[in-house]
Amino acid sequence: MYVGANYHPHDSDPSQWERDIRMMKDAGFTVVRLGHLAWDSFEPEDARFEFTWFDSVMDLMHDAGIGVILDIAVRPAPIWLHHKHPSIGITDPTGNPLYPNTRYMVDVGDPAYRDHALRFADTLTRRYAGHPALLAFGIDNEPGDGPYSYSETVRTRFVSWLRDRYKTTEELNRAWAGQRWSRRIGAFDEVGLPVSGTIMGAPERLLDFRRFVSCEINEFLFSVIARVEENAPGVLRTGNSWYYTEAERGRYFDYAEIAYSGLMTRDGMGFYPGPSLVDSNGLHEALMGIARIRFESDTPFWCTEFTTMTAVPGSVRRSAYASLLMGNEMVCGWTWQTMHGGEEQYLQGMVDWDGEPNHKYSEYRQLADEFAKIQASGFRYRSRAEIALAFSFPSQLASASMPEKHDVQLQTCFSAILERNLDQRVVDVSRSSLQYQILVLPGVTLIDEESAARIRTFVADGGTAVMTSYSACVGVSGQVFTAPRPGLLDDVFGIRLGPYQEPHLLNELTGGQLQGAELDVIYGDRRLRIETPRIDEIQPRTARVEAYAAGLDHAYPVVTVNTYGKGRAIYVGTPARRGLIDAVLDRESELRGIRPDVTVPPGVLARAVDATHLLYVNLDSAAKSIVTSGPSRSVLYDRDHPGDSFTLAPFDCDLVELARRPDA
Repeated sequence: MYVGANYHPHDSDPSQWERDIRMMKDAGFTVVRLGHLAWDSFEPEDARFEFTWFDSVMDLMHDAGIGVILDIAVRPAPIWLHHKHPSIGITDPTGNPLYPNTRYMVDVGDPAYRDHALRFADTLTRRYAGHPALLAFGIDNEPGDGPYSYSETVRTRFVSWLRDRYKTTEELNRAWAGQRWSRRIGAFDEVGLPVSGTIMGAPERLLDFRRFVSCEINEFLFSVIARVEENAPGVLRTGNSWYYTEAERGRYFDYAEIAYSGLMTRDGMGFYPGPSLVDSNGLHEALMGIARIRFESDTPFWCTEFTTMTAVPGSVRRSAYASLLMGNEMVCGWTWQTMHGGEEQYLQGMVDWDGEPNHKYSEYRQLADEFAKIQASGFRYRSRAEIALAFSFPSQLASASMPEKHDVQLQTCFSAILERNLDQRVVDVSRSSLQYQILVLPGVTLIDEESAARIRTFVADGGTAVMTSYSACVGVSGQVFTAPRPGLLDDVFGIRLGPYQEPHLLNELTGGQLQGAELDVIYGDRRLRIETPRIDEIQPRTARVEAYAAGLDHAYPVVTVNTYGKGRAIYVGTPARRGLIDAVLDRESELRGIRPDVTVPPGVLARAVDATHLLYVNLDSAAKSIVTSGPSRSVLYDRDHPGDSFTLAPFDCDLVELARRPDA
């Protein structure tokens, strides 16, 4: 269990280092993250390395008993490297080379960039692999961030990638629907770069361009990891692996390839739940961020960055304990000191501009003290998930034309399961063995044959698959299936999908009973009111209708259930909506006997860590009465609860140890 801060010694002089490290030690900090975004502080000129100043920082951290995550700062590239090799820079879609005024303005696929970046990684890791302060090496920072480059060198590499993938222009034209609008490619060299971020041209071309960029990012990251493995065998590897930034802000890529490789021995991310205590939406999104970086890894997770900014008192602590439920074991604040200059000069840290600590320093200090207590109890939470949520890189891209992207539906389903205090895993179906009872497919727009085969086997062997609208629309090339939808799985779900209908248009015919996108759904004895821009026209074949939309020109099936092999395939004909998803989860969880470890009032997150330790996080502004199976003791507050209940204060957290029975 680690608590600490991100620290930037290259922003200050040695006299301040000693003061800061003394304050960190006084606070009980056990980790610090160094080196990120600081390549030219180590290599101010080509092949001239300066490490003596940083040796002192590492030695001071070791003397203070603070472990160091040393980031390999391969981005952003130094200005001198941009001048030496202009091809590494970013070119905008109009062909205009951009000056690197901000971070991440680098083409990671450029050979000259890669040569220098790997030389830097090699030199840094060789120097510090054996330093006693080293806890782990960080692999890049926010690898999915930064704009796309549309340079001629990128186009040349893209053409080479397409040759390897399709071999002939006939295959390329088939995959890209070249006959549409007279867009056939006669020779590979005729290929241009599709503008990414908005739909400008055929989506098949955008999909392949984004796949190509993803391949280059993964190749580069794997090469950095290989250099660390060679120079520092046995040293942990982590990072701030924020890979899923949207197209207009960065290069979202397929991180699942790295996650499933096992080479990132401590998956990590920046945890930014927002500053509010009252609004938990930001916390839900941040928790899902852990899930979509971790995938199915069982190793401890590290939040190598953790919010400081304008976090209200108590919000950092609440978020920290909520993150433990997702397997996190590190809270490393971003950032130690409020910065004095540059891009984030008003981003607030634990220490103010003049070096005086503020309430966030006190809150992290409290966390350090409490984490030491729970570590002494043997705390380590391991997921026991029986529910999986499918997330796929190509589906996120293919869903861009839908009213709702794939990850928005994923978040809705994640929050529904989270609030039930059930463990869950985000999985890549094409890589997962799917050892779960329930698999949710929330708007998984693109289905390839491998994924379809795994889903088919999962259901046939006794699992329950829950698929929502906008799923299984297109095949691997991004073209809509010519066979019945849901593509490759229509027989598993026992339905045929016709066209979409739009409730706001159907409601014009109801005489004002429903307004806008409202929909009344009858689900057994439940009547649900939801809003949705579209519904599927579901034509049941072997499936039976479980729920339907009432009050329209006719009853539209909304939820169907089909028995396939030993399992069940449930189709929800709307994008994921809490009312419907809640009803489906309630029914399927009851059928399968999936129940939370701990029964708690609404608004409380809770898990049984082991047979005697229970973790509680109150997300609510009201105190909650918590019932236990007998007397217990608060590990955090060191007080006994002699009865079979205790009160959890608003927004409070606690780790409770149950009293052992005499016969236990």
